[in-house]
Amino acid sequence: MEYNDQMKNRVKRIEGQLRGILKMMEEHKDCKEVITQLSAARTAIDRTIGVVVSSNLVECVKEAEERGESTEELVQQAVNLLVKSR
Repeated sequence: MEYNDQMKNRVKRIEGQLRGILKMMEEHKDCKEVITQLSAARTAIDRTIGVVVSSNLVECVKEAEERGESTEELVQQAVNLLVKSR
């Protein structure tokens, strides 16, 4: 699978968020602030997972259709990946 710049940029932003959270912890920031930022990072990760899985699914379905193969198993695998990520 080809990971495009959008996907990579999402991960870079998450990396920055995590570094910011670590800095907050080192500076003994309020727990509520830290939890808010951790929650935001988790949401960003969840959305990135969705982007990666959906992009991969689209790519795989196109290839399977070109070969005349069923796509049902591919969709099930994508659903399983999303469920597993939670």
